Amino acid sequence: MTPETVLTVGQEALYLTLVLCSIILLPALLVGLIVSMFQAATQINEMTLSFIPKLMVIFLVLIVAGPMILGMIVNYTRRLIESIPGMIG
Repeated sequence: MTPETVLTVGQEALYLTLVLCSIILLPALLVGLIVSMFQAATQINEMTLSFIPKLMVIFLVLIVAGPMILGMIVNYTRRLIESIPGMIG
């Protein structure tokens, strides 16, 4: 196994991690921004007001995008396992 192979596998793993995290975190970021703008406009400083909507959005995103996320992880793992003989020999 060459250093280039190790770097390629690591690079693909980091890219997949970045994509999967952004699928979950970007909607939560947008909801947090909207809620904080609402809090600034109304001067309501309640911590649960920002936490509950973000939690609900993350839950909904996991329900909607969960099969796609699982498919991406399974596809990457399958490709990685299938490439083991080529990496060794």
